Order: sequence, then C-alpha cells, then structure tokens
Amino acid sequence: MTAPNPLLVPWTTPFGIPPFDRILPEHFPPAFEAAMAEHLEEIAAIGADPAEPGFANTIEALQRSGRALSRVVNLFSNLVFSFGGTALEELDREMSPRLAQHGMRVSLDPAVFARVDALHRRRGGLGLAEDQLRVLDRTHLGFIRSGAALDAVAKARMTEISERLALLHTRFGQNVVHDEKVWSMALEAADLDGLPGFLREGMEGAATERSIPGFVVTLSRSLIEPFLTFSNRRDLRERAYKAWIARGTHPGEHDNRPLISEILALRAERAKLLGYPSFAVFRLADTMAGTPEAAEELLSQVWEPAKRKAAAERDRLLAVARQEGFEGPLEPWDWRYLAEKVRRADYDLDEAELKPYFLLENIQQAAFDTATRLFGLTFTPIPDAPVYHPDVRAYEVRDATGHVGIFLADPYARADKRSGAWMSSYRDQENLDAPVSPIIVNNNNFAKSEPTLLSFDDAETLFHEFGHALHGLLSQVRYPSQSGTSVRRDFVELPSQIYEHWLAVPETLRRYALHHETGEPVPDAVIARLLAARGFNQGFATVEYTAAALIDMALHSHPAPGTIEIDRFEAEFLQRIGMPREIGIRHRPAHFQHLFAGSGYAAGYYSYLWAEVLDADGYDAFTEAQDPFDPATAARLRALLSAGDTRDPMELYVAFRGRKPSIAPLLRSRELLPAQGENPISNNRSRP
Repeated sequence: MTAPNPLLVPWTTPFGIPPFDRILPEHFPPAFEAAMAEHLEEIAAIGADPAEPGFANTIEALQRSGRALSRVVNLFSNLVFSFGGTALEELDREMSPRLAQHGMRVSLDPAVFARVDALHRRRGGLGLAEDQLRVLDRTHLGFIRSGAALDAVAKARMTEISERLALLHTRFGQNVVHDEKVWSMALEAADLDGLPGFLREGMEGAATERSIPGFVVTLSRSLIEPFLTFSNRRDLRERAYKAWIARGTHPGEHDNRPLISEILALRAERAKLLGYPSFAVFRLADTMAGTPEAAEELLSQVWEPAKRKAAAERDRLLAVARQEGFEGPLEPWDWRYLAEKVRRADYDLDEAELKPYFLLENIQQAAFDTATRLFGLTFTPIPDAPVYHPDVRAYEVRDATGHVGIFLADPYARADKRSGAWMSSYRDQENLDAPVSPIIVNNNNFAKSEPTLLSFDDAETLFHEFGHALHGLLSQVRYPSQSGTSVRRDFVELPSQIYEHWLAVPETLRRYALHHETGEPVPDAVIARLLAARGFNQGFATVEYTAAALIDMALHSHPAPGTIEIDRFEAEFLQRIGMPREIGIRHRPAHFQHLFAGSGYAAGYYSYLWAEVLDADGYDAFTEAQDPFDPATAARLRALLSAGDTRDPMELYVAFRGRKPSIAPLLRSRELLPAQGENPISNNRSRP
C-alpha cells in the first residue's frame, strides 16, 4: 500500500512540527494543487455569501481562509532556502509563478473586494476592537495595493506582472546560490600563511564537504570574510574578493544582470498602474518613513559623517601598511586585513585571540538565557523531534503560563543552503478559533568545525536573528495576518537589532565567553578592550551599508528603469555619491538578494538604519534604568514584541519608550558625531 502524502493528512508529530522525515519533493505538487483549490473554494464562498457584509463573515472568514495553503507554502519555502537541492529548485521555478497567479486571483476577486470595501466605508459604526479595526484597514489596503480597484485590463496586467516577477525573483536567488556553490579556491599548506587555526579547520571542513583534498575558501561569508582578514597572501585575497563581488555577473544562463532591469521595470509599471510615480514612492507609502525623501534624509545624515570617519580610518590603515613596506593605493581586498592589524595595534585586540572564547553552543545558550532573564522564557531540547537536516536542533519554548512555541536552530553553512542569516516561520501564532503556537527557525551560515568558534560579528548575527525569532515566538495576537513579524519593514528590524546589545553586556561576556579548551572566562581586560573598540571601523561598516541602501533607493526611483544597464549605472552612481574606492559596496546589484530574490526589502534596505535609530534609542531605556535586565523596561519591550501588527508601529514604540525616538544615540554608537541635541523622528509620514 502506498503511504499517504504527509502534506495532505494531519500531523501527529510533537507540537505539530512538520514530519520532515517523511516529506519528499514529489509530495509538494499534489499538496499545492489541493491547497490552492481549497483556498479558491473558501474565497468563492465568502464572495457568494448572501448575507450583508459583516466583520465575521468577511474579514474573519478571510483570516480563516488559505490555512492549508499557508502550511504547504511555509514548509516548501523554508526547505528551498534551508535544504535546497535540484529537485526543490526545479519545483520552485515551476511553482513560483503559479503561486503568484493564485495570490492575484484571491487579491483581485471582485465579489470579495466589494464586501471588504463596503465594510471599510462604514467601519466607524461597526463597534470594532482596536485590533479588529486595524485588520480591516490593513485588509482593505492590501486589496487596493494589489489592484482590486482597477479596471479589468489593468487587473489582468497586474496578474501578468506578478507572475513574471515571481519567476524572476526565483531565478535571481538561484543564480546567486549557483555561483556560491560552484566557486572555491583550493589552498595548499604554503598558502595558509597568517590564517588562524579556527579558519584552517573551517576551510578543511569545507574541503571535505566538497570532496576536495586539503583546504578551500568558499563564498560563504563565514569563510571568505575571515580569509580576507587574516591571509598574508595579498594575491589570494584579491582573487577571493573578486570572486565574492562577481556573484551574479558571469555571462550565460546564471547572469543576473539582464534580470535586474526587467524586475525594476515591472515593479515601476505596477506602481504606475496603482497611481504612484515610482516603485519607491509606492513602497514607502506603507512604511514608518512614509516617503523616499524621508528615508534618504536619514541616510544623508550618516553618509557624509561616515565618509569622513572612513577617510580617517583609511589614513590609519595606510600608516600601518607603509611601516610594513606596503606601496601603492589601498584596495578593497586590503581593508579587512589592515584593519585587523590596526585593531591589534590601537586596541590590543586580536580576533584570533577573541575567537576561542566564542563557542557556538555557549553563545546560543547566552541568547536563550538572556531571553529567560528578560521575558521568562525557557528552551528545552526535543531530542526526538523530526528535522530536515542533522545540523538542526529543536527546542520547546515555555514561560510561566506554559507552552509558547517551537524554536529550530540551523547554524551551519552547506553547499545547497542559501547564504546569509535569516529567521522564518513554519507556523505563525494566532488565537482566532483556538490557540495556535508558532514554529520559528533561525538560519545562520557558520563554518562547521570541531569546535565551532565564532567571531564577535558572528555572535552578534546569532543574537540578531534570535531577536527576530523572539518577535515571532512572543506574538500574542488574535488574527494570523497580524502575527509576529507581520509588521512594516522598517520596524521589523527593531526586535533583532535591539537584542544584539545584550551580547556586549559585560555580565553576558563573563558568563558565556569561555575559552573552549580551558573553560576560563574571557579576561576583564579583554572585555574592556573589546567594548572600547566597538566604534572601530564603523566608518567602513557604515559606508558599505549606506551605499547599498542609497543605490536601492536610486534604482527604484529611476524614471526609466527598463533602460538601466546595471554595470554602468552602478559605477556612475558610486562615483556620483563619492564612494571611497577602497571600500566595496556591501551588496552589488547582481547579488543583492534583499532586493531582487524577492521584493521584501526592495526600496526598503534603508530599514536597517531606520531600525537602528529605534534600537539605539530603545536600548537607552535600559541604560537609563541602570540595569540591562530591568524588569519594568523588559516588560514594556515584551509588550512591543507581542503586539505584532495590532497597532501602528510608532504608537508601539512610544508606548515602550515613553516618547518618540532620537537619532542621537545612533550617531553616538557609531561614533559619527558627538552626542549633542535631540532630533526626534515623529509620525510615519514625516522625516527623521
């Protein structure tokens, strides 16, 4: 007897975790077909309801619809990114336009929109609770922004655009993964000069995974960045750096450059169909910033100070380089290498000295225990939980009231895994008909070795993604569309970025930064030097990020994006803004997955800086309380995290902080300007 498709039957696994051990790629096509058909039946029933439109029979019915499809889509999309492989990638290319078409059929359904629109027009007299009024407003806005109010011809074109963009996004992301998978640089013992033991072990592990003898550098950030930092071989640093920035630019079937102008043109066309002059204006209209000008003003407030600081950093790097006989100009593949030398000279701080204290398991436990102290959460391993890869660890999350959710940790880089670090969900929290707890996953791409040692930046990344995870885990909302991280893009990074602060708390470092061989805590003198160096190289970091945010806004504001030749545009743009030649943009367009492997951060990459204004100002609340674990402040932060999209983000922030945020703490933390004066950000329509 053939076993039933596990995607079409109830899951009896612990806590409803997907039965990964029974799921095969061939299970997805019939599951997608059944789930999409069920969803369309649900939508048709809502539209055909003879009763007068009401909140329950329209909005709540929409919230209940599509649950089977959401279950399959969440599972599939997570496996494509985290597990990968040819079969899933082929299916992703096949399904992405079909799912986009399905989404547009729902979003453009005239009968359903008529009911939502009628309900929205009389919303003031419905006696709705605050979360209900917001879900009605947001549902109506979602239909409008999808094109439901357009004529038939425009609706048809919106659907065509959506389908084509879905395919282009998928191809773009898969091309980057391809380039990262196929490139490696094999090294012999003579090529390892300057490389610390932890990096050699990681490179040896990567070589083993790829069945290559010896050591290899791959395009995983966890290998290439430390290689650029420590290798004494300038020729190899140049080769590795040029391969890193060339992802997506190789002529042929995996070249992303032809895709970019088409993606930009389609986005601009969609925005104009909806009455907006550009995609940037369309996207920013539904953010805290409100307008591209507001986002650009924030970026401009840091751009020139960042360049000044980077110029001073460059001069210091060159001074050290000249002492060692270095001639000629500084190149981008030199910066990290020389910066490490300067950090050692000026702060007596060596990353190779620090790294033995940052054992992956200890840092993960530090993230857990910080959440215990702040929010009363506990994390218990589930040894028998089904997982999609042996690297993955599952934990039950509880608090004083009982079960909260499930957390999955997937820390290591793999050839088929998407690069970078991210949080996602297999199931979102809701409480519409019955309590539904979340299943949240964190993906990182640390180089696997025994033991796995992290840089301080790696450890911050782990805390960052865990902050996102807490946003999903602590969600306490009624409606699924308001759950957890379903908030405006320039607010969603606040929970992740504010959580990074607790890694640098001296108490955290003393307890969890333990030498992996001796168990001794990192010395207080090293902690002091580490904290003193927090502003070091911030000119470089701010320039490489801000340039990427500025080019994002320029691309999505272009009056004729279909005419863009991306290599020329990139070069001319960087020259126009005065990009220092020694610093590479953080993401070149051809591998800028935030923008082009999906639309989530399109015209929204600025949001990391916007959220940093919030997180720097927000963490000051704990500083003012003179306790990084102050219970009252932590309770207000938990209230913010649990609220999801039930209230306007600025209202949530003001409820937490007691006032609107100031940019001063951000400038102070990056050592871009002296702390002076206040520059409050007001509501979501005004400029920072």
